[in-house]
Formats: sequence, structure tokens, C-alpha cells
Amino acid sequence: MNLITWLRRRGVSGESVPASQSQPEFTFTAVILGLAIGCLICFTNLSLGLQSGWISMMSIQSALIGFLISRILPTPLTPQEIIVVQTTAVATGTMPLAAGFVGILPALSLLSEERDGVPPIHLTWISAIAWSCAVAYFGVFLSPPIRKQVIIEEQLTFPSGTATAQLISVLHKLPPPDTSIRQRRGYKPLSPEENTSAAGETSGSLIADNDDDESETTIVREAVQHDGWWSLSWSFVASGLMTLFAYFFPVLFAIPLFGNYLASNWLWYFTPSLSYVGQGIIMGFPTTLSMNMGMLVGWAILSPLSKLSGWAPGPVGDMSNGARGWILWTSLGIMCSDSFVSLLPVGVDYVSDMFSKSRNDYVVIDGNTTENHETETEDRLVPMKWVLVGLAFSICAGTILVWIVFGHDGIKPWATVLGFVLGGMLSIIGVRALGETDLNPVSGLGKISQLLFAWIQPGNIVANIIAGGVAEAGAQQAGDLMQDLKTGHLCHASPRAQFYGQLIGSSVSIVVTTTAFTLYNRAYVIPGPSFPAPTAYVWLSLARLLRDGQLPEKSSSFMIGFSLLFGLLSATKTFTSRRQHWVAKWIPSGVAFAIGFLNTPSFSIARLIGGVMEYTYRTRYAKDKNDIRLIVIASGFVLGEGVISIVSLVLQTFGVHAASCWGCGHGHCGGCPPA
Repeated sequence: MNLITWLRRRGVSGESVPASQSQPEFTFTAVILGLAIGCLICFTNLSLGLQSGWISMMSIQSALIGFLISRILPTPLTPQEIIVVQTTAVATGTMPLAAGFVGILPALSLLSEERDGVPPIHLTWISAIAWSCAVAYFGVFLSPPIRKQVIIEEQLTFPSGTATAQLISVLHKLPPPDTSIRQRRGYKPLSPEENTSAAGETSGSLIADNDDDESETTIVREAVQHDGWWSLSWSFVASGLMTLFAYFFPVLFAIPLFGNYLASNWLWYFTPSLSYVGQGIIMGFPTTLSMNMGMLVGWAILSPLSKLSGWAPGPVGDMSNGARGWILWTSLGIMCSDSFVSLLPVGVDYVSDMFSKSRNDYVVIDGNTTENHETETEDRLVPMKWVLVGLAFSICAGTILVWIVFGHDGIKPWATVLGFVLGGMLSIIGVRALGETDLNPVSGLGKISQLLFAWIQPGNIVANIIAGGVAEAGAQQAGDLMQDLKTGHLCHASPRAQFYGQLIGSSVSIVVTTTAFTLYNRAYVIPGPSFPAPTAYVWLSLARLLRDGQLPEKSSSFMIGFSLLFGLLSATKTFTSRRQHWVAKWIPSGVAFAIGFLNTPSFSIARLIGGVMEYTYRTRYAKDKNDIRLIVIASGFVLGEGVISIVSLVLQTFGVHAASCWGCGHGHCGGCPPA
């Protein structure tokens, strides 16, 4: 069978694959494997999110681990089953962010009755379950109609989803997915002649690429299949043992690399976490470089400046009147400015598309022009009736659950409904930004929702945070799931099977995430030394600012200045990236730069090490563009610490503490009392 015949049978030329001829997809084995991987990712993301405010979808890692495990099963999983594994795992693993466990709930626990008029809100296990149920399904039911627009009609890239599809194709010895006909600048109609030409070029290029790169791709595939388990195992064990050792000897993760004075007074110490190194590998060198640039500006320049000038008189690490709380406002300004500017052209494109009379492009199938670009049959799609009923039910049930959990004084039911509606609108913008840039700007979208609700329910901090969280949840979840749907589209997996996996993964993750968060709360102070939950302060600080309008001394000037600077940089980055210019990836990312402010230097330095490793390997040692051996090792690093964090949690719960606090005189070792 030649390549063009294979592509036509799989639906690239417009023909659909009958369900009766498709390979197994939604199977019990695939779902169970996806849930198991997703639970590991869930614990990892909850731990890392509470530490640094940053989580990872880990879609490539889920597909890779699923493939490696399937090799030892009696019947290896098909590519479509691997996609179900990946989809289920991502839906399970991203709930810590979607349900606000790393930001919203810690922010509510920081409320002060004296300052905010309401006492801190600590949800019980059952209340947290109810809150999670309220926000867990809206984004899932929102995904099918958005998929139709951004994946089928606009053919947006979704880089991570496309990369995962390429990995699955390589590992399963399939022809590379057709990724060349895509809209890089939003939706631009193609004439029938242009599309026919592009389609012809696509088939030819695939054949040529297949011939030229087959030997190198085969080497990579065999290396992953033969050495993948070994690489994943030793990296997992190394990270796990290092994490466990650091639990008993905390100084290992708080090394005063720059001296005890800088560690004690200015929070400059080093955490050589292999998980952080793995995250840096996954993030890539440009992102980690942006983060460390922010770290240097925030912690080496602005923090001492605010302290020595008397603008932040408290201890450096104090979030209320210390330098860390002072630079938070500059970070917030950068995130809002970067997110707004990067979203602006996407929003303009979307509005112009809505009013355009030529919103459908054309494909030519067997000499006939058609406007239907869907390559799946109806029995493989999610029926629109399910979508409408699911959206209505999730909004109604979510509103009732939020009202039960937080009460009428916390947030009015109509405001919660409005939060869902706003979340739906913001989801479309966020998903399009994700499809073009691989960045889902949920932090900026959350701030937009907070600004709106400060006007709708002025003075109500609880309502501001909750409604913002509801809107952010829909945007974040829809974006993450869209990457999976892009992978499924390129590899011709059933959207309905993926939808089932998303529902199951989200449902199981409600219990897993809530239980894990409850256990963490019992064993540690959150926010606290071990889990500072930096994004919680962002949510609460913006809510207070919108109510009071008061900023720390002189912080407004720096906030405005950096906002203007990164607004300009973001505009330049957006302009160059839409033209696929190489300069774009080296312009600092505003969000990553701001994350460098939020976290102490210890969180950023190790990630830069990972970013440098990724860049060095990719430019000097990688066999070809599909070489993901370093990603295998990074996955082991991240998952090793995530799994052992469960062991550490159990030890902490049962009163097993550090064996020695030697070297912790600077007072920043987790598990050891301050000196």
C-alpha cells in the first residue's frame, strides 16, 4: 500500500474510516492505564503547582509511558488506544490547576477577617469534592464545538498536540501525520486551487521526508523501544531516591550555594531537584531563560532596591510588607500586560471571522468542491445534543454546588452563571492562542474575569476569586483537552472515545486531587515554607487591589513601567511569531519572566540547568527532530519526585520528620524549624 492510498483510507483526503473497520480505541485496558498514569501526574502537578505555581500537561510523557507499558502487555495497544491513554491521563493529571487547588483554594485560606471582612475559608473534604464537581465538566462539554472550529475549520497548529501525534506515528511505524495545511494566523480562507495545490505538495513532501529520514527515525524508534524502559527507570529511581534523601536531610534541597548570608537574608539558595531539572528540559531553553532573567531582575535588583529604600520594610520573604510581596505587583503587571497584548490579535481575528462573509474554505474531493472538512463519521463524533445537555447541566449543577459550598454571601448564583458564560467566551480566545503559540494564557484570562467581577460585585473579595476561578477553569480545561483532540485528529482517533476518556479522567481526578490536597493540608502549612503556593497571592492581591486601589509604596511606578515594556515585547513577539521568524523564540516570554519574580531563585536555577541540557542535546546530539530520548529521562525525573512526594506525605502525616537539620542555619530548609 502506498502512502497516498494509506492517507485516503485514514481520511486525510476527506474520506472517513467506517467504525467497523477501525482499530480498537476505547478499551478497558487503555482507560485503566490512562487513569494510573494520570494519578501519578496529578500528584506530581499538585506538588509542583503548590511549590512553584507551574504545572505541565505531560501529554507527550503520557503517550510515551503508555507505549512503553503496552510493549509488555500480551496484546500491545493500538495507536488509537494510546491516544485514549494520553487523553485520560491529561484529564486526570491537570485537575489541580483546573479546580484551583494550586491557586484559588490556597488564596481563600489566606483571607483575613480584619482586612477582608471575612475569615479564612478552609474547605472540608466533601466541600472540596463539591467545588471540584462544579468546575470539572464545563470545559469537557465545551471542547467538541470548539474542536470543530479551531481544529477542523481553522486547522490551527497546537504544537504540543502535533508533537505528540508525531511521536505516536514514529513509535508505531506509521507515516507522519499531515501537518502542512494549517492556518498560522487564525482563519484565512483558501481558494479551491490553493488548497488543491497545497494538498498535492503535502503528499509529495511526506513521501520525500519519509524516504530521507526513514533510517534516522528508525534508529530513534528502536532506541526508545529498547532503551526507553531503562532510561525511564533509572531517572525515576534517581529522582525518587534524591527526593527521599532530601526529606531526611533537608539541606540537600536548600544548599546555601551563595553563602549563608544571602540564603538567610535574601533567599538566594539552590534546590538541586531532578524534578525541576526535568521540568526545565520539558519547558525548553527559551522559557527557562526567560524565567531566570525574571529571577535576576526581581531578586537581584528589585528586591534589594525595595528593601534598602524602605518601600518593603518587612522580612524579604514576607508577602504582606516584605520585598517578595512588593515585587509581586510588578510580576502581576507583567503577566496582565503580556497576556492582554498577546490575546489582542487573536481576539481581533476571531471577531473579524465572525463578521466575515467567507468563513468557510474549501477542499476538493474527487473533483467536487465541499465545505465539510470533517473526516470522521457521525458515530465517532460527540453528538451536539450531548454537548447542549451537558453544558446546561454542568452550569446548573455547578451553580448550585458553588452556592452550597460558599453560601449566598460568598457569591450570588447569578454571578456564578455569569462566570461560566464568561469562561466559555474566554475559552475560545485562550484555545486559539494555544493553537497558535502553544501557550494557554489562563493567568491573564483569570485576571480579566477578576476585573469584570470587581465591577459586577464590588467589594466582595470572595466572589471575585471564586467567579474568576470558575471562568479560568473552563478556559484552562478546554485548552488542555484541545491539544489531545488535535493529536487524535492527526492520528485519526475517535473524538467520541477521547470524550469518554476525558469524562472518566476528570471524574476520577475529583476524588484523587481532593484527597491529595486534604492530606497535604493536614501535613503541611499551605501556603508555607514547603509549599508557598505563589499563585494564591496573585489571586488575593489582585482582588484586594481591585477593592481598595492601594499599592505598596513606589510599586505602582515599577508596575506601570514593566507593563509597558513587556506590552511592547509581547507585541513584537506576537508579530514575529505569526510570521514564523526565528527571532520570536528568543524574545522573553512575559509570563515566564513574571514566574521568575513569583518564585524564589531556588526554583528557577535548576530549571535553567534543564533548559541548557535540552538546548545542548537538541543542537549537538539529537539524531533527528523526533529524537525524544532526553524527554524520556526528563519524564522519569518529574514522575520520580511526584511519586516519592506521596511517600513523604505519609511520613509527615505519621510524624516521621527529618533525621538531621545540619547545615540548615539559614532557616529555609523544608521540614526543619527556622534557626
